[in-house]
Amino acid sequence: MRPARTPSPGQDPVEYWNELLRPLLKESPDFPKKFLRELKGAKLTFGNRVHCPFLRPFFLSPKDEDRVRNATEILARLGERVASLAMDDRSLFSQFHLRPEEERLVRLPAGGGPASTASRVDAFLLPDSLKFTEYNGESPAGSGYTETLSEIFRELPVMKEFAKKFEIHSYSLSAQLLDALIGTYRDWGASSQRPQMLIVDWKEVPTWSEFEILKQRFESLQVPVVLADPGELEWDGKKLTAKGKKIDLVYRRVLINDIVARPKECAALVKAYEAQAVCVANNFRCKIPHVKAFFAVLTEQKNAKLFSPEELAVIHRHVPWTRVVEDVKTDYLGKPIALLDYIRNNQKDLVLKPSDEYGGTGVTLGWEVDARIWEKSIQAALPGGKSAKEHGCWIVQEKIAMRRGEFPYIASNGKVEFRDMLVDLAPYLFRGKLSGFLTRLSSSSLANVTSGGGQIPAFRVEPKRAEKVAGQGNS
Repeated sequence: MRPARTPSPGQDPVEYWNELLRPLLKESPDFPKKFLRELKGAKLTFGNRVHCPFLRPFFLSPKDEDRVRNATEILARLGERVASLAMDDRSLFSQFHLRPEEERLVRLPAGGGPASTASRVDAFLLPDSLKFTEYNGESPAGSGYTETLSEIFRELPVMKEFAKKFEIHSYSLSAQLLDALIGTYRDWGASSQRPQMLIVDWKEVPTWSEFEILKQRFESLQVPVVLADPGELEWDGKKLTAKGKKIDLVYRRVLINDIVARPKECAALVKAYEAQAVCVANNFRCKIPHVKAFFAVLTEQKNAKLFSPEELAVIHRHVPWTRVVEDVKTDYLGKPIALLDYIRNNQKDLVLKPSDEYGGTGVTLGWEVDARIWEKSIQAALPGGKSAKEHGCWIVQEKIAMRRGEFPYIASNGKVEFRDMLVDLAPYLFRGKLSGFLTRLSSSSLANVTSGGGQIPAFRVEPKRAEKVAGQGNS
């Protein structure tokens, strides 16, 4: 491709990327279709859709990465501590509003290791703010897809030209995830140096192709992996087996909600867990910080004594005000309020959502509905209401600033259009350490792949030093 001009000092990497991309699209009009075929060949699909119909990654600076790391690692630490404290504090435990059958699983002996070996924070990163919306402490998907997508982008001609002017760092998510799983296995009390791993979820889930990616990557790192549906597992009272293999370590992707809803099919897994015959990551205690009521626990003034000054500063700066929907007196930024009145009077600044759902299920954005629908949503979300009976407790959360950006989108006719998209940056945390990012784009206010959004890789970038660029030009 024709080389672009050298970026000016301090030039935005997005501007430079677009300067490189536009002539490429003119010179190679079939490039977008080839890109989509490569994604399908790499199993980067969610059902029948490709994950990434976009031709630009997300770029963050080293400073932004540090900002995200500092805040998210503290949040993960809080998730672990609160989960541990809640096990011995009935009053604190009750604030998470788990169902009785979920509590039974949570209280089973888990062995050593963290509650959440793998977790993810849904966040919006802006120049002057970083705000979290949710903490996925149970079974965050997408790391296998994200790493594969990053590798494909690294080989694009536009990226190779871009790399002449910018230092680019990508994230080895699979290796870091495997290290985290093995670390938890050892903490649990490992009996084998090379465990037989099981990745377990329902065969019909649209993310099964990710498990195939992870199996291939883990086995390239000398850890054998079996993929199985919960109904294919067998428990003989001493050992858990899947497809004839004795299992040592379970990477659990089947959700606790499903384990509760389909107990017969999940019985072997639960019995092996209860007998501590296998290490399961994430263990069932992860349900405590996973529910969205976790943010209500963090932002309730009565719980402030649980946190250090540094932790409280992170909560105040990055966690939006959140409350469980009830007819109660509470506070907003220290000011006493009647919660239901506050929800009604501040509709345009609030979101209602179930505490324990995913994929945008049940979310009502106050600024996108009329007062009649908002009131109906409030009534349904109250304890005993229709939605509460169906989904459990609901939370109300203050609206946060969202990031938007223009991205080159491959339309159904193969042509590329620049579209304004919502950008959700979701950091992965493996054993509490920032390990990479899931970055989702959406044209609506709900940014998730499940509800129809797209995914792009994230790279840390910074301009190369002048002498490095000059050296490349002379080589």
